[in-house]
Amino acid sequence: MAALLELTDVSVRFGGLTAVDNVSLSVAAGEVCALIGPNGAGKTTLFNAVSGNAVINSGAIRFQGEEIHRLTPHQISAKGVRRTFQNGGLFAHLTALENVLVGLHTRVDSSFLGLLASAPASRRAESAATARARELLDLMQVGHVADNLASDLSGGQQRMVEIVRALATEPPLLLLDEPAVGLAPHMREQLGQIIRRLAGERGIGILLIEHAIELVMNVSDRVVVLNYGKKVADAPPAQVRADKAVLEAYLGHA
Repeated sequence: MAALLELTDVSVRFGGLTAVDNVSLSVAAGEVCALIGPNGAGKTTLFNAVSGNAVINSGAIRFQGEEIHRLTPHQISAKGVRRTFQNGGLFAHLTALENVLVGLHTRVDSSFLGLLASAPASRRAESAATARARELLDLMQVGHVADNLASDLSGGQQRMVEIVRALATEPPLLLLDEPAVGLAPHMREQLGQIIRRLAGERGIGILLIEHAIELVMNVSDRVVVLNYGKKVADAPPAQVRADKAVLEAYLGHA
């Protein structure tokens, strides 16, 4: 299977600290690849490197065969690499629907002057965008809060809306940074089902950072384990669960 995202010997250093040390990994279309490891292992730094929020010191990052590690976060996002953030990023004063529309704005075929003039084409474009946003909210099973302010949503609902906003432009690759944080067990199960549907039915490649190990093991095709910035495992979930290096990283013993 051809790689959608490919990291080759990527290293990221901050002064004398090597946060990511010569890591290679790949994600194919329709594949869920989880990135796990103890706190400080380099997971978020690696995510930041892929999305353009951290500069790599060596190696290469390619998306659909094109080098992207010299591009800005905006340029990388425009190419189809979308991400969520561990601490969220919704506009609290906007509704859930409006937050998704922010993510859709680049696909709405209407101009500012057209909107001011209420041109028919502009109204149709806005209507189509709104319908699309509601469809995506329904997909994530939060359609019932579409018209609620983001500040009034539960933590779990906010996570779901943030994922919807990242999905709005139908990206080939989605980076999910701890999407299960703050979710009740039944919402974690729901999230897992949705992640599998996004990969299996829509062919989206998903790179996932997550501490909820059961979720990781249930949804992932492959699990990459980092420890002190180094890759110590890259295999299917069952194999990783039994890997002595993984047990050492997490528990301090095999």
